[in-house]
Formats: sequence, C-alpha cells, structure tokens
Amino acid sequence: MAISLQKGQKVDLTKSNPGLTKIIIGLGWDINKYDGGKDFDLDASVFLLNSEGKVADDKNFVFFNNPKSPDGSVTHTGDNLSGAGDGDDEQVKVDLALVSSSVDKITFGITIHDAKERSQNFGQVSNAFVRVVNEASGEEIIRYDLGEDFSVETAVVVGELYRNNTEWKFNAIGSGYQNGLAGLCKDFGLDV
Repeated sequence: MAISLQKGQKVDLTKSNPGLTKIIIGLGWDINKYDGGKDFDLDASVFLLNSEGKVADDKNFVFFNNPKSPDGSVTHTGDNLSGAGDGDDEQVKVDLALVSSSVDKITFGITIHDAKERSQNFGQVSNAFVRVVNEASGEEIIRYDLGEDFSVETAVVVGELYRNNTEWKFNAIGSGYQNGLAGLCKDFGLDV
C-alpha cells in the first residue's frame, strides 16, 4: 500500500524497498471548468541538481524537448497536451543506479505552458498529484496529492528525490511560483 504524504513530509524510498532502482514518477492533474477559450497544457520538468541546488549543465534539465539526462538516469516519456483522462498525465522514468554521483537531488515540477499569454494559473487546476511507482511491479510506493492551495501560481515544484548517504528519499514539496518555468529555471541556475 502506498504511503500518502502531506506537504513537507519526507520518506525513505530505497531503505524500506531494498533493491529498488527503477521507478516511475507519475504526475497528474485535472482542469477545472475553464471558459477562457484556450487549451490548458501542463508540462512536467525535471531538474538534476548538484550539492549547491543548481543544474550543472543545461542537459540536466529534462523535459519534453530534452527527454533524457546525459547519464541516462532520467527519461521523460512524452508530452501530454491536454491532461484528459484518468491516471498519470505525464511520466518520468528514473533509474537510481545510473544517477551521476554529482547529482544530489532530482526535483520535479509542473508548469503551465504559455500561462501568462493564456491567463491561466494553478487556481484553475485540481486533483494534482505526484506518485512514485516501482517500475518492475507497477506498485505505487508513495503518493502526494497537492490539494487546492494554489491561486495565481503558474509553476509548482511537486517533490524531489534526494540522496541521504547511500539511500534515496522523497520529499513532498508543493511550492508554487508565479513566474512559471522561467522562475524555476532561474532558481535552479538556468537561463531561459
């Protein structure tokens, strides 16, 4: 049975699941009734961060246009343009055994494509979640439902995997940004 997290909670991932290396990070959301006449397109982004909390190389920013990290540890499985349907809207596969030793954290974000131009924000999004799944068994290990705490934000850092000595842990973050993907990138040391 999956561990359900609240904002700010941290939980062990690999210590309580010996031998676990290949996981899927599932990200999902629903769009509230929205009468803006424009489609909603949410995107998952992944930042492989060094000990300073920065992306050391642009290629360590994984998203639909750069679907694989240089070390091969993180793979974005594709862009969902509508978020329609049940279950995960976008997925990221992570092989913890392949993560470069220079990477301390793997941070997962969701942004709204062209949010400013379309007058869209996370106040119009509901049922957002992130979950960690054992790729081999399909078992959901961890789930974090973000709730409805957002209004004007156009990007959300949903959670992160981080090293704790030789083990990996998961942190449910749930922090919103008003300046979208550009704000996330700037905080993580990228120029966009």
